[in-house]
Amino acid sequence: MKLRQSTTIAQVTMKPKLLLSVFALLPMTTLEASSLSVADDEVLRAGLMPRPAHVRVGDDTFQLGSNTRVIGTGAAAAEAAKLAEALSIVLGRPIPVSIGPADKGDIELVLVQGDSSTSSEGYQLSIDRNGVRIRAATPAGLFYGGITLRQLVWPGVRDLVGVADTRGKGVFIRAMEITDTPRFSWRGLLVDPARHFLPFDFLKKMVDLMALHKLNTLQIHLTDDQGWRFEVKKYPRLTEIGSRRAESPKRGAPNTGDGVPYGPFFYTQAEMRELVDYARARHVTIVPEIEMPGHFLAALAAYPEFSCTGGPFHVHTRWGVHSDILCAGNEAAVGFARDVLGEVIEVFPSEFIHIGGDEAPRERWKACPKCQARIQKEGLKNEAQLQTWFNGQIEQFLASRGRRLIGWDEILEGGLTPGAAVMSWRGIRGGIAAAEAGHDVVMSPTSHCYLDYAQGKGPLEPESIGGFIPLAKVYSFEPVPSELPAEKHRHVLGVQGNLWGEFMWSPQDVEYFAFPRAVALAEVAWSPVQSRNYSEFIGRLDRHLKRLEGLNVNYRKLDQYDRSGEIQ
Repeated sequence: MKLRQSTTIAQVTMKPKLLLSVFALLPMTTLEASSLSVADDEVLRAGLMPRPAHVRVGDDTFQLGSNTRVIGTGAAAAEAAKLAEALSIVLGRPIPVSIGPADKGDIELVLVQGDSSTSSEGYQLSIDRNGVRIRAATPAGLFYGGITLRQLVWPGVRDLVGVADTRGKGVFIRAMEITDTPRFSWRGLLVDPARHFLPFDFLKKMVDLMALHKLNTLQIHLTDDQGWRFEVKKYPRLTEIGSRRAESPKRGAPNTGDGVPYGPFFYTQAEMRELVDYARARHVTIVPEIEMPGHFLAALAAYPEFSCTGGPFHVHTRWGVHSDILCAGNEAAVGFARDVLGEVIEVFPSEFIHIGGDEAPRERWKACPKCQARIQKEGLKNEAQLQTWFNGQIEQFLASRGRRLIGWDEILEGGLTPGAAVMSWRGIRGGIAAAEAGHDVVMSPTSHCYLDYAQGKGPLEPESIGGFIPLAKVYSFEPVPSELPAEKHRHVLGVQGNLWGEFMWSPQDVEYFAFPRAVALAEVAWSPVQSRNYSEFIGRLDRHLKRLEGLNVNYRKLDQYDRSGEIQ
């Protein structure tokens, strides 16, 4: 195709249908083909999310016509089928899929083994008058190339590059080449059904929405003081007792109970296996979080013998931290933790298993004879080192099953276990310390990544846990600290936004707190840092929000502060 000069973007100022894409729910825009004469910067602002790394725009157009097929051979065939299904629903007519060979007018997906031009998730998307080709080294790269193509043919507003010809002859797309690759390998969100349970189908919708934004890691906070949400067959009382609570904090008065029994709510192992498979097809990894040794009261309500005092206990009916935690000095309690994680591992194939490790009060350990005996026996200095010893037991168990431990930055306090990864939430200092010591880290500080914090200060904003993180602040986040030595940058795996559930009573609440801030975080995680420009992002976001409307996402509407980038 005839291409204009190379242009990088840095130079340009509730139940989902179970599909392989969620893009397909909006009608096509109907425009005359002549309206394709838009400037290159219009293409770059065409609602593509996140922003691609490099784009070159040509003068020709490709017609996605009635004879267009999606072609994929070998390992590319599965991704071709996904793309064909998604485009069929967008266009309202079937798009056939074939193993080839490709003809003029086709969309071809090609796996290029050993391609060093892109990362394992990168892709090259080429569009000219003769067809479309997506090249990548892995199926994930083909999938993300397909994401970009679908966004191009699903504009949602009148001035974008993908348009439908009013003569009914098909869709025309500007000729272009996109070379794109993510900046980070961990591009995540956390959801919290432990506080307020989230329906299984909503988890699938979240996976779809993540895939739309090229996010690839969904951490599910399955257990806490207020609820145990994962079926463990060896310990049935975890869900019989731990999945319900007598009441919950009242809306608008969190220190007062609402008097309404809550639960039983939990996910079966079969459901979680189904979710893992559903997410895998969209190149999203599900990372389970099983909190230990703190945030453990729901488990102790079911099995009080694994505490320091013996109970009795009740599932916590208020938010916050509880002083009763797992007894690290009790070998049976440590064995209980291994047993639980053993069943978790059988369901979730993720490399990382998250054990929490945060906000674990150690006052019970100070008064516990078993814990003090363990400290003496192991030659430990204090209770913080006892938690490190416990983490070490869990890490050894996980390593024996081919998995890696990750925890919140409190696991640093008694010294890190050898292979642990750290999720830094209390600022970035924990992440810096871990990376400097050679440990992998995921940056998730409260300053920029706690999406349960308020987005605005107006009187109509919903109740939240506190704090204030507007859209512009999320977008401004830089996950690699300037003070981290360059040779340690590789330890920063990426970034994660957290949607803690205390003040999210429904899926609609989760969507409101997540979007559009999760869109901004996706660009932080994917796009080159030098190309990020907030005003240009807002221009693309205006168009992209039309897609979210079509998907019935209850996103927060932009206000004057969001548009200006001002932090109130």
